[in-house]
Amino acid sequence: MAKPTQPLTQAPALIVFEWQGADKRGSIMKGEISSKNEGLARAELRRQNIVIIHKIRPKKKPLFGAAGKKITSKDIAMMSRQLATMMKAGVPLVGSLDIMSGGQSNLRMAKLLTEMRNDLSNGLSLYDALNRHPLYFDDLYRNLVRAGEGAGVLETVLDTIATYKEKLETLKGKIKKALFYPISVLFVAMIVSAILLMYVVPQFKSMFEGFGSDLPAFTQMIVNASEALQKWWWLILGVMIGGFVIFKETYKRSAALRNGIDRVSLKLPVIGNILNGSALARFARTLSITFKAGVPLVEALDTVSGATGSETYRRAVIRIRDDVAVGYPVNVAMKQTGLFPHMVISMTSIGEESGALDSMLTKVADFYEEEVSNAVDSLSSLLEPFIMVVLGVLVGGMVIGMYLPIFKMAETV
Repeated sequence: MAKPTQPLTQAPALIVFEWQGADKRGSIMKGEISSKNEGLARAELRRQNIVIIHKIRPKKKPLFGAAGKKITSKDIAMMSRQLATMMKAGVPLVGSLDIMSGGQSNLRMAKLLTEMRNDLSNGLSLYDALNRHPLYFDDLYRNLVRAGEGAGVLETVLDTIATYKEKLETLKGKIKKALFYPISVLFVAMIVSAILLMYVVPQFKSMFEGFGSDLPAFTQMIVNASEALQKWWWLILGVMIGGFVIFKETYKRSAALRNGIDRVSLKLPVIGNILNGSALARFARTLSITFKAGVPLVEALDTVSGATGSETYRRAVIRIRDDVAVGYPVNVAMKQTGLFPHMVISMTSIGEESGALDSMLTKVADFYEEEVSNAVDSLSSLLEPFIMVVLGVLVGGMVIGMYLPIFKMAETV
């Protein structure tokens, strides 16, 4: 039975000190050190046989970027890889964190590593140290580390985590790359259309007024849109920004909305296949490494539910967890959701029967990661006709609408 989680106190903020001193040989040295106060910083330098000669003072913070860059999932993946490599080379955990913190250019990352090193020096386990930073280390990461520490294979588990996170970041990067191109093209098309309506259409309007005849309905519609945009651009912009913010906040707080949008997204042509493949790859990869690390199956499924990147799959995995908790095999529980493909269920069934569930799930993850990679590579070419249609309707339609009165006048001459 898991022990109740104790409330964690906030660790004191560390201060970066600049120092200048001399070593045993009298050589002048200078550098930086992070500590809670100046006294502890001096004590640490004395422990390193450095005598302060000229100065030790808090480092001045730059005007911009004083806190450092945001710590990303990619940073955590790189940290895990470095930590696993150093531990396999025989470097103690505290020493590894000390070396890594000293080589960081990102102040936030350096602070995080220093705090973890200090926690370990004070007798905490790595799991307890990670528990102090849930923003950067999710339940999956912490549970795997706890299992690794308990089994005495922490360096192997960290290596597994690093590989998992690297594969996950590669998958997410491919999906973002595939979606960035069409979104950026559509955004540029909207900007160009707004510029045409704001500055080009009014020039044509003044020319049309001299024709002395009614404008074609399509042209009049464009002129009306131009007048509305010039008069109410601030209101339109405010409504768009406000609508985006409201939708974003509602999406965060409403599970029903997330589930609805997710279900629609999963059924879209091409993109739906990518999202389904991505969710299945995450499910299989995450369950594989948690099960392999010795995490109990029900607890592993609870962790996996939040790692699929899909509200629909999250709910399905929670249902699987509940069914497994009352005695159902995993493959039967998966089949009852009606969401998982036959191949995934069959591979899971074979893995359960042969006692190699983690191995079979790894093969499933490899298969779907390859499928997603191939689908993403071909997505750009598949979206090009759609993008051309949108550009033609937005920009080309506007240009044609402006020239319709000129064509009409030419017919009457």
